[in-house]
Amino acid sequence: MHESITDWSAFRIVSAIAAREVTAEAVTAAFCDRIEAIDPTLHAFVWFDRAAALRTARALDRASSGNVLHGLPVAVKDNIDTAAIPTRYGSVIYADHVPATDAACVALMRASGAFVLGKTALTEFANFQPAPTLNPRNPEHTPGGSSSGSAAAVAAQLAPVALGTQTAGSVIRPAAFCGIVGYKPSPRLIPRAGVKPNSDTLDEVGVFARSVDDAGWFAGVLSLARPNTLPSTRAFVPSVGVTMTSRASAASEAMRVAVARAAQTLGAAGAKVGDAVWPAALDRLFDAQRTIQLFETARALGPEWQYRRSDLSRSLQGLIADGRAIDGGRYADAIDVGRSSFAAIESLFAGRDVLIAPAAPGEAPLGTETTGDPVFNRPWQLLRCPSVTLPCGDGLQMLPLGLQVVGRPGDDQRLLAAAAWIEQALGAQAAAATS
Repeated sequence: MHESITDWSAFRIVSAIAAREVTAEAVTAAFCDRIEAIDPTLHAFVWFDRAAALRTARALDRASSGNVLHGLPVAVKDNIDTAAIPTRYGSVIYADHVPATDAACVALMRASGAFVLGKTALTEFANFQPAPTLNPRNPEHTPGGSSSGSAAAVAAQLAPVALGTQTAGSVIRPAAFCGIVGYKPSPRLIPRAGVKPNSDTLDEVGVFARSVDDAGWFAGVLSLARPNTLPSTRAFVPSVGVTMTSRASAASEAMRVAVARAAQTLGAAGAKVGDAVWPAALDRLFDAQRTIQLFETARALGPEWQYRRSDLSRSLQGLIADGRAIDGGRYADAIDVGRSSFAAIESLFAGRDVLIAPAAPGEAPLGTETTGDPVFNRPWQLLRCPSVTLPCGDGLQMLPLGLQVVGRPGDDQRLLAAAAWIEQALGAQAAAATS
């Protein structure tokens, strides 16, 4: 079978452009062709301009190719500001909004030689009112949210990598539902300036890719780490703790089986695997994260509530009203839950390198009226733990299941190296099962 450029990894694309094996224009044209063929029914993009993309690619071909991301087309979630390109935040309120400057992550990306291929759909203000995007594996199911378009674009090979954001589970969950890799870094590793805020405590910029190597390498450039090696070159056999948190009953049977099967596979491949005991002290994280998100989102969207309330969906109006009803004392208590819970992190990890847990309750739910439940993402977000979603097989509806690999706050390099090994082990098992 003939391999298309759109099958290539992001790292291979940049390497091939640098070696002059292919032009940035040829790469861009391949992705543009695929967008034009598939996106009219997928609805991953809310802004795409083929002519503009090709002009940018041709300019990059004429320029020096010394930059680390030179020629890489990137899909960018539409709550992330892009200079001279519409940024609408998933709301009619900003239908004509064109920022004058880039968000910091986009500026870093462009300075490294990448460019904005298109802007991807998101839920309204990155909350819960669904975007029009469909799941690439089955259009009758949600792709997840809020980074709906970014996850779908990478899964459908409309872009090699994409930027997303997460406040509860908006990178990890859609990556799981679409069967790709999602990486939510430790706090502030990728700068948030220029991203429409929801929660100053919780918001983070993350990335979507089709491999841990691409996700870690791309995110490393945006964090100014500029890694010289891919996560797979640092891969090691990790010690792994297995946890369903205290919400195992929220997981489908297929998800519980998938986590158990993954643990067995990793153990057979040489990892030291054991159950991680979920401390009772962490049980308050679920409600505390939601309280903080509601309280801070209601205030972040205060101007929209005040001046354009009728242009907000009823569901978002209800969410903001709930957040406005939370008093300062309850909010302070929730913040304190997050702070006091840090002490239990080492008890949970118990000396292990990483933990594995569900990335979502199961497969993508049927219908597009919901983006799924972030229950298995909330505690890690408030704990500030970096996380990676890895595909771990399909469920009963033949839709992807996602395994969440979790690291300690600030321990992103170890997380990515361990996730690269886990990805390889799970992939080898899947290949053996189908051979």
